[in-house]
Amino acid sequence: MDRTKLIRIVKAQWLNVLLIAFVLLMFFNPDAKAWMLQRLFSVGLFKAEIKKDTAKNESSNSSFLFTNAEGRTMSTADLKGKVVLVNFWASWCAPCRAEMPSLEALYKKLGKDNRYVFLFINEDGDQSKAIAYLKKDKLTIPLYTHSGNIPDAIYSGTLPTTIILDKEGKIVFKHEGVANYNTDSFVKQLKELL
Repeated sequence: MDRTKLIRIVKAQWLNVLLIAFVLLMFFNPDAKAWMLQRLFSVGLFKAEIKKDTAKNESSNSSFLFTNAEGRTMSTADLKGKVVLVNFWASWCAPCRAEMPSLEALYKKLGKDNRYVFLFINEDGDQSKAIAYLKKDKLTIPLYTHSGNIPDAIYSGTLPTTIILDKEGKIVFKHEGVANYNTDSFVKQLKELL
């Protein structure tokens, strides 16, 4: 095929070529996919909402061990009396990357209030990758890993997964997939749990 014929085909099919390039970019580049999801946040899609009367009856199903960056292991059972937001994420996960700025903003709003606990549980399997991602994106969220088994009521392997435990340790919110957590309505709902 000569060059002029190829140019003629590309000119005639430029929209198809552009669409294919866009799809490939979204498929292979987690940053591009995260950027697109964040644009969808701005139009009001993927809003998080805590529904009334959704606390699970079994508070014992919400207990698991986690380890902080210094290697200290703790349990969610020790956090009763506080509202706990748990987010399971990985640095390679595009939906996780998309929601991370909203979680960072929420953490900055409420993280200094000792009535809230934020557990950002990294599932990379390699803490250095998580640390590099947090540094690159200038995120200040605290880094944790899980220790041992996590009840299926909390986390079944879908990334990202976010749960909220009320002051009694009951699950009042569970969302698998991407969401925007930095909305006035979600902050208000968290404050109502106090």
